[in-house]
Amino acid sequence: MPVFPSEDWLQALCRKLNDDAQYARIAARWEGDLAFIVEPEGPLTERLVYYLDLWHGTCRRAAAYKGLDEVQPAFLLQAGYGNFARILQGDLDPMQAMLTRKLHVKGNMAVMMRNVPTVLDFVRCAREVTDDILR
Repeated sequence: MPVFPSEDWLQALCRKLNDDAQYARIAARWEGDLAFIVEPEGPLTERLVYYLDLWHGTCRRAAAYKGLDEVQPAFLLQAGYGNFARILQGDLDPMQAMLTRKLHVKGNMAVMMRNVPTVLDFVRCAREVTDDILR
């Protein structure tokens, strides 16, 4: 399994989302792409932008970008490397991170809140493909 953050990790996450029957069932009504902006912190020395096109329980595309000029996602999640790492390690609840602004979210929060099971299962899948974090 790959190390977060890396393009290998991003592609592994996309494959996991496409192969996971539980995620497909829970996210069957989800419509919306998203981008993660991982801000430099600790061992991460550059800003990373990861994009996922999520549609009805599948990942149609995953890509790394230099910036947001190339995509206009429905949802934008932004945090320092440390908070993303804590979420992936299970030390920080993703919904709590959103509510306390440790994870900044731009997009329709009503849609996000109506789809909490989808959000949580997405995080489960991300955790399952994360072998380690950058140290």
